[in-house]
Amino acid sequence: MNDLCADIGYNSLNKFGEELCGDHVEVIEHGDDSMVVVLADGMGSGVKACILSTLTSKIISTMMAAGMSIEDCVETIAQTLPVCSVRGVAYSTFTIIHIVNGREAEIIQYDNPQVIMLREGKNLPYETEALDLAGKHILKSRIRIQEGDIFVALSDGAPHAGIGVTLNLGWKRENIIDFLETYSHVGFTAKTLTTLLLDECYSLYGGKPGDDTTVCALKIRKREPLNLVIGPPSNPADCNKMMSLFFSKEGKHVVCGGTTSGIAAEFLGKQLLPSLDYYDKDIPPTAEIEGVDLTTEGVITINRVLDYAQDYLNENDSYKQWSSKKDGASRLARLLFEEATDINFFVGTAINPAHQNPNLPISFNIKMRLVDQLSECLKKMGKKIKVSYF
Repeated sequence: MNDLCADIGYNSLNKFGEELCGDHVEVIEHGDDSMVVVLADGMGSGVKACILSTLTSKIISTMMAAGMSIEDCVETIAQTLPVCSVRGVAYSTFTIIHIVNGREAEIIQYDNPQVIMLREGKNLPYETEALDLAGKHILKSRIRIQEGDIFVALSDGAPHAGIGVTLNLGWKRENIIDFLETYSHVGFTAKTLTTLLLDECYSLYGGKPGDDTTVCALKIRKREPLNLVIGPPSNPADCNKMMSLFFSKEGKHVVCGGTTSGIAAEFLGKQLLPSLDYYDKDIPPTAEIEGVDLTTEGVITINRVLDYAQDYLNENDSYKQWSSKKDGASRLARLLFEEATDINFFVGTAINPAHQNPNLPISFNIKMRLVDQLSECLKKMGKKIKVSYF
C-alpha cells in the first residue's frame, strides 16, 4: 500500500430559485490507492441539468474505475443520454481526476474551468494534451503527485461569480488562484478549502447565485492511522485481548467511555486522571492516561461528534465550533475529520443499562448505532474504516 492518499471535499451552491443542483460529483474508489472523481455540470439548470450531470458522472466514474478508456466513456455517454433539443448535445461538461496507485493523477477535462493545481502552496502550471473524441475537444494530463499537492476542480459557476453584481467580468481564474494560495499554507482539509471557496462565491453573487456552483478539492497527504476503542467486551475475560490488539496498532489511540478508560488504564498499568474542566456544559470532561492520545466520555461525546460529522458532509456550518474548542467532542472531531485517514474502531458489545431506551427493543444499543452511523459518515469523507467487535 502506498503511503499517500487523497483527502477529498466537495459541495455546491444551487442557482438562485432552483431546488436542484445541475452539478454533480461522484467518487469511486477501486483498490487501496486508486480512485476516480468526476465533477459534471449538466447543460442548463434545474431538473434536466441535475439528471444529465448525475448520469454523466456516474457512468464515467463507474466505467473508469472498471479500467475502461476515456474514449469508451465519452462514446457511451453520447449514446446513452438523450440529446437536448435546444443545445443539440447529449451530455454535460465534466472534469475527471483519476488517482492511480497513489502515485499519479490523470486529469481529463471537457469544457469545465481548468483544474487548478497547487504545489508547496503555489499554482503549478501543468502540461495538457488535446484530444478529439466524439467531436469534443478533450484535455488530458498525467501528473506525478507528491505530498501536499492540491487539485481544485470547478464548475463554471465559480469563475462567473459576481458578474453584474460585485465584479464586471466575474471572478477570474488568476483571482481564484490567489485566493487558494492564501489559504493553502494553513493546512486546511480539502473540505474546509471547498467551504471557504464556496463561501466567497456566495458572497460575490450577493447571496443569489446566478449559476449552479460546485467546488471539488483533493489534497494529497500521507496516511495517518487512528484507533478508537469504546465500550467493554461482552465477555470480561476478553478485556486484555481487546486492549492488546488495540494498543498494538500503529497510530494514535483514543479511548471513549468511563468503564473503557478504566480497563485501558489497568492494562497499561497507568493512572486514570479525570479532568474537572467543562469546556462545554453539555460534554463531559476528558481524562488523561499516559500512553493514550485522547480519553473521553462515551455515548454523549460520540453523539456530538456524529452531529458534527453529518454537518461536515453538508454545509459544514459547525466547523467554527469544533475546529478550535477544547472539549472532548471537538478534539475528537479534529482527530477524525482532519488528521486521520485510516480509522480502526474497537467496539465492546457489553450492554450498558444506562444506554437503553425502554421504548425500543431491549437489544437495541445506542452505542452500536452511534458507531455505525459515525463509521458511515467517515467513509463518505473518504476515510478507510475497519470496525472490530468484542
